[in-house]
Amino acid sequence: MSTSSARARIECLYPIGNRLAVPERRGRWKLINRSNFAVNGIVATDASIMSPSVVAESSQGLQQLPFKPEGYNYWTWRGYRIHYVEQGEGFPIVLIHGFASSSFHWRYNIPELAKRYKVYALDLLGFGWSEKARTDYDALIWRDQAVDFLKEIVKQPAVLVGNSLGGFTTLLAAAVLPDQVKGVSLLNSAGRFGDNVSITDKTEETALHKFIIKPVEEIFQRIVVRLAFWITMQPDQIEAVLKSGVYGNHSNVDDYLINSIVRPAADPNAWEVYYRLVTQLMSNPTKYTLDSVLSQLSCPLLLLWGELDPWVHDHAKPNRIKDFYPNTSLVNLQAGHYPQDEVPEQVNKALLDWLSSALEISAPSLETVSET
Repeated sequence: MSTSSARARIECLYPIGNRLAVPERRGRWKLINRSNFAVNGIVATDASIMSPSVVAESSQGLQQLPFKPEGYNYWTWRGYRIHYVEQGEGFPIVLIHGFASSSFHWRYNIPELAKRYKVYALDLLGFGWSEKARTDYDALIWRDQAVDFLKEIVKQPAVLVGNSLGGFTTLLAAAVLPDQVKGVSLLNSAGRFGDNVSITDKTEETALHKFIIKPVEEIFQRIVVRLAFWITMQPDQIEAVLKSGVYGNHSNVDDYLINSIVRPAADPNAWEVYYRLVTQLMSNPTKYTLDSVLSQLSCPLLLLWGELDPWVHDHAKPNRIKDFYPNTSLVNLQAGHYPQDEVPEQVNKALLDWLSSALEISAPSLETVSET
């Protein structure tokens, strides 16, 4: 894998921002610019660690989803154990988290939305409390998971809400189930327009590259990614990354948040999943672009966009989405990559207003969708 293609793949997933925690002598750590720590195009990103159990108390006076180390509900999908949260009654709202996160990242949104709607929060395969499967990961595996969750668990029309990687997943699922998905909301969604995606060199591999150079590169990448994973498993470093601009307001970077992000890394397969994600996700970026997916969308779209996001380099992205897909409402927020957790009051209000006005969804719906 070339340096440029490796960098393109990981940045498609999750640009790291400007700083990275690295070890020094005597157990000390320091933050350096990410440009100073990049090997073969792979850089360390946020992962997971263990932390003591915490009491669910909101720093903003909002009700918070109680943290349960054992998780909430489980569903078997393709033989894998999948975690999800379910609360409330009424029209279904399905929340899908971002890269290296979990359903607990909607801690301030689930209780508030559940006062008026039935809320589901799904952990994608390989993340959160869902199984850390040793499988090939690409955009379609999470699309299929979301589609089957809607068919098998939700079983009726719904609105999808996704952050980061979860945002792109909701778009893909909505394109497959236009009759069941009545609306989509994206919070700092992953995905690029086709004109921003570099074309991978498809020239034929030589025998030397295929049988000698490529295997050596893979071994080297595994070493680097495992080191990166180990580095970012340290609690203080997770906090440092989140406070380096990912959250503009640090008040919600607390034990609950860190615990919910890092606890899944205790799984023995966690680092292998991390490696596969870095090297395989979005391996064909020209096939799954925002413009190609938006062209298949048929429902209203709401963008809740943190303008201070250091991980989305295309600052014109929300406006480009709105220009490309006119049935879009845009709400700009003074927040980073996770507006649902940094400014939950504003996100909740914008979602509720949009649901009741643009979608005219304010009462429970008994309409069901036949399983296919």
